[in-house]
Amino acid sequence: MTPFRPWAPRPLPEALPDGETILWRGGPLAWPLAVHVFHVRKVAVYFAAVVLWFGTATYLDGGSLVDAVVAALWVVPLALAALGILGLFALLVRRTTTYTITSRRLILQYGVAFPMTLNLPFKHIGAAALRLYRDGSGDIPVTLTGGTKIAYPVLWPHARPWRLKKTEPMLRVVADAQEVAALLAGALKTSIAERAPAVAPPGDEPGAATRDPSTSAATPDTPTPDTETPDRPSASSAAA
Repeated sequence: MTPFRPWAPRPLPEALPDGETILWRGGPLAWPLAVHVFHVRKVAVYFAAVVLWFGTATYLDGGSLVDAVVAALWVVPLALAALGILGLFALLVRRTTTYTITSRRLILQYGVAFPMTLNLPFKHIGAAALRLYRDGSGDIPVTLTGGTKIAYPVLWPHARPWRLKKTEPMLRVVADAQEVAALLAGALKTSIAERAPAVAPPGDEPGAATRDPSTSAATPDTPTPDTETPDRPSASSAAA
């Protein structure tokens, strides 16, 4: 399994129901993922400071310039190893992650060692936000409604940072994030409009002309249980 193969979307775990269409598929970008999620720049600055400190301390303690360089250089292999590991992990996350927006749900497929699939129907998503970066990529977190809860460690790194109590799934550093966020917002609005019950104007209901307000009693609507399995939020995993 080479991490340098070009990115390709993972196949969906099962076929979509009739009438549901795919609006967009994508994944995180490798370099922005390494910078904004795994903080390779901050790690590089840290190791640069360590190299400078070792060299300066050795020179000020009476060592020669060569001694200072030698004292500083032993940190370089550690720095390269740390940066290489972070960069490689960013490539693996990029390769194994696919985000899918359909007309009815948001699907997150991720996991380097243990592939996971998170199915989020729109009726369980309250809102979507956007954090845009200079290169046009961005993060798109979504807020879950009701009692829908997902453990933060199960989602990481595809979760909004520091939202440990109420985890928010997030599309990480996707390209053209503003367009993707607008598409997701439009799909959410359409889904809300489709689920909203049609309200007839007063006097237009069947039987309104012959109803006697003094003898009529309001009958509460009987809730219909949701038995459609694909529209329930779910997370599944399979061994790699």
